[in-house]
Amino acid sequence: MARKTDIPPIYYGEPRKFDPNFRGPVHNRSCTDVLCCVIFIIVILGYIALGTVAWIHGDARKVAYPTDSRGQFCGQLESPNANKAILFYFNMLKCANPAVLINLQCPTTQLCVSKCPDRFATLLDVWNTKNWEYYKQFCKPGFEIGRKSVAQVLRDEDCPSMIVPSRPFLQRCFPDFITRNGNLTVANQTVFKDGANKKRSVKDLKDAAKQVTAIQQGEDRGIAGLLNAKEVGMRIFEDYANSWVWILIGLVITMVVSLLFILLLRFTAGVLLWLIIFGVITAVGFGIWHCYWEYSTLTGKPGANVTISDIGFQTDFSIYLRLSQTWLIFMISLSVIEAIIVIMLIFLRARLSIAIALLKEGSKAISYIMSTLFYPIITFFLLAICIAYWAVTAVFLASSGNAVYKVTSADEKCMYSNLTCNPKSFSQTNITKVCPGSQCMFAFYGGETVYHRYILLLHICNLFVFLWLVNFTIALGQCTLAGAFASYYWALKKPSDIPACPLYSSFSRAIRYHTGSLAFGSLILGAVQTIRVVLEFLDQKLKGCHNAIARFVLCCLKCCFWCLERFIKFINRNAYIMIAIYGKNFCASSKDAFFLLMRNVVRVAVLDKVTDFLLFLGKLLISGSVGVLAFFFFTRKLPVIQEEVPSLNYYWVPLVTVTFGSYLIAHGFFNVYSICVDTLFLCFCEDLERNNGSSSRPYYMSPGLHKILRKGDEAPKIGATS
Repeated sequence: MARKTDIPPIYYGEPRKFDPNFRGPVHNRSCTDVLCCVIFIIVILGYIALGTVAWIHGDARKVAYPTDSRGQFCGQLESPNANKAILFYFNMLKCANPAVLINLQCPTTQLCVSKCPDRFATLLDVWNTKNWEYYKQFCKPGFEIGRKSVAQVLRDEDCPSMIVPSRPFLQRCFPDFITRNGNLTVANQTVFKDGANKKRSVKDLKDAAKQVTAIQQGEDRGIAGLLNAKEVGMRIFEDYANSWVWILIGLVITMVVSLLFILLLRFTAGVLLWLIIFGVITAVGFGIWHCYWEYSTLTGKPGANVTISDIGFQTDFSIYLRLSQTWLIFMISLSVIEAIIVIMLIFLRARLSIAIALLKEGSKAISYIMSTLFYPIITFFLLAICIAYWAVTAVFLASSGNAVYKVTSADEKCMYSNLTCNPKSFSQTNITKVCPGSQCMFAFYGGETVYHRYILLLHICNLFVFLWLVNFTIALGQCTLAGAFASYYWALKKPSDIPACPLYSSFSRAIRYHTGSLAFGSLILGAVQTIRVVLEFLDQKLKGCHNAIARFVLCCLKCCFWCLERFIKFINRNAYIMIAIYGKNFCASSKDAFFLLMRNVVRVAVLDKVTDFLLFLGKLLISGSVGVLAFFFFTRKLPVIQEEVPSLNYYWVPLVTVTFGSYLIAHGFFNVYSICVDTLFLCFCEDLERNNGSSSRPYYMSPGLHKILRKGDEAPKIGATS
């Protein structure tokens, strides 16, 4: 007798009835969610219009080239600054003013130069000396000594009051900071003379440079690390140039191994998956032992007890491997991973055989429809188009607007400071008389038109449509693959009853009849993701906020929308499978899929937990194995091919690329596997409701799959009966 708290099966809809004419994906279907399809097409046309408008108003040169105080681009071809690609700040100490972050511009003259200064000097020291020839290249074009006094030159900023040894970064001259023995220096000096020949600390320059990078990068980074980034970037580029062939070889190996892995699952699914489980446990266990051995060996050695925070970021990762703290962190991390894997296996041990049967059936389906393994290439191509269009549109939107000039004055009490001005007519106004030394300097790009006032809204629209298109592309792939695998399952005699070109037929049905339904599901998911992006943006802006209630509410909202996104992805995925089979609209398919899953809720736990966990272990094993092989290769620990190893600055560059790329490739293959298992599972649940295994109503599932899955249900049924 059922308990009163039990929910009757009819609560989740009536089970499927036997239909002698049902033979898998319905061919006689009509267009679904037509209104959403029309809206989707209109939005795409509007997105094209948005990109066109952004292209008309935007100018990529504003992003590619820095702009000097006169609004001219540095380094632009066929311009007076063609050979002057670097922006030089006359007095960077003025950039330390807090008003910089408000006005978005450092209140000092900025000039395009061909190279950065390489020495300390002040205008007072070099005036009428032999060093003037070097110094004058940093003055405004056309300036001649003798026309003005030194005081007038400094007031009008015809020349910089001082120069310091600098190097280019982000096409701008920044002081050449180097930390020596814990002290910040520029050209081995901790002090320097400013324009008034007063001694100043190098830290003052660092504070000013931080403000400049805060404007350019949108955050306050350590300037020494930023300046070092360009050199590191060049070395990384060299490593890619020297090792790209071997990186491709590593990725090809991953593709071959992933393909062989899926094919082997058909014949040795049980043995192979158990080998994966024990292989991962053994590998992580060995890693824990090795980390402990390294930690115990380094403990007590001179210099090995230094903490990671003390040495900061180093591009040579081998430095970290000489610290005992590094191996302690590795050991703790691997121990946590090992504990999680073991605990999950303990709780899911009773369902492993069922998951293995599902995976074996999935590998059989893929072996009959091998073209599905290459469909991710189409998805990748479509996603690349979406990302490229979004990025280009974002760049042109960000570079939209005309040059805006502001009055800059050395006198903080000047009533005209920070007002908009026209550089062509500025000399004819009385501003220079009221505020001597004031200048009309370029500030930023903007405008007062309707287009410029709503530029932020256009950025949000660009993001939203981009997410919508990305989710639509993924949905199209899931629906296409689901239709192909459903054709396999509902073929009574496999493989003879499998229709010809099932993948192409499924793709055609999805595009022809269900573009609106796929767009509907993608719209819901895209809206939630857009809200999450906005919440992340607000979280970044409120990091310095001391309002605990606001932070708590924002954290709760982020958590809720994360959960909502995961739930919608789960519902959408199963809805697309039902759309591929029955051809109904999105809402009806979502309802049917949800009710079918709730009527088989015990089996859902098997599919959603155990199979995903096993597939994750497979991806981890493949990418980890290729990563270990790459490590031994690039560190010259394989004696057979030591001479073939390219010369590298950082061996971790190709190593990380190969490992990460291998995981993505394995994920692409196993994602096909995952949608295959999900489709077969829903078809299996439908099969149990439609048929009873008799000669008139035979099951479409394989006998082995039916035996294992039915065996997994015996325990729950016995418990319910008692």
